[in-house]
Amino acid sequence: MIEQITVAANPAYPLEGILTLPDSQIEKAPAVVLVHGSGTLDKDETIGANKVFRDLADGLAKRGIASIRYDKRTFAYGKQMVQELGGKLSVKEEVLEDAVAAVKLLKNDPRVDANRIFIIGHSLGGALAPRMDAEGEDVAGFIILAGTPRTLDEVILNQNEDAIKQLDASQQQIALAQVKDLQTKFDAIPEMTVEVAQQTILFGSVYAWYFKEMNQHPLKNYIAQNKKPIFIAQGDKDVQVSVEKDFNRYRELLNDHPDVTFKLYPGLNHLFMKAAFGTLKDIWNEYNIPQTVDGTVLTDIAEWILAQ
Repeated sequence: MIEQITVAANPAYPLEGILTLPDSQIEKAPAVVLVHGSGTLDKDETIGANKVFRDLADGLAKRGIASIRYDKRTFAYGKQMVQELGGKLSVKEEVLEDAVAAVKLLKNDPRVDANRIFIIGHSLGGALAPRMDAEGEDVAGFIILAGTPRTLDEVILNQNEDAIKQLDASQQQIALAQVKDLQTKFDAIPEMTVEVAQQTILFGSVYAWYFKEMNQHPLKNYIAQNKKPIFIAQGDKDVQVSVEKDFNRYRELLNDHPDVTFKLYPGLNHLFMKAAFGTLKDIWNEYNIPQTVDGTVLTDIAEWILAQ
């Protein structure tokens, strides 16, 4: 069963959303809030020809779990936010506030078990999930899909370095110079004042403050301090985050955690779909192949939630 909803952490930015409920619901259902990765993404988290959040919502509903998904604020109001916030935009306005508002909606819905609400964060959303719990609404646990405990600037630089290796020799020198320039910009951020960071453009319409604010709230600290149930999953053909640098780093950080589950899926990419190419240079060719989220992933997530 599907209902149209509005998520409105900020009255100036109401977001269209969908509440999906299990069809055969007898008692109050456990529920999840689906939190996007980087970029301007719609409620289905449409990436190329694929809709990650639609697949998750539908698959979980068939397995007895409700969900909320909604348009990302920068998808619905990107130009308006640039005009109104400019360099003051951070993940708080872009991601955190709306995720917390969605959790509140679920907690106030009588068809949902308020004590069994989880966050499913994909990519950046997964990385931020422990911070959402610490700074926002109290949730029962979280599912991190292709997340990272590293800083966003480190991940971006690594992605660029990996992409350069796949270029022709003639293109590599130009690309290396661009990455070096980006590294210099990132290196300057810690010494910037808040005012300077909010006035310094790094690339496109992204300001230094976006990174500075996030680095003032280290992702690895939130995940290491949280003792709630955690499910961490990644595909071993993911070229946007790394098994070695991200998935295994989570293992190290959570070595003493009382309730954590790790799942590494063979042959799956960043979208938890079958990897066709497995290289950064072909990433959009891969994402433009229509697929669906792997059924084993859906079953594993659902079984984990229902066991909590």
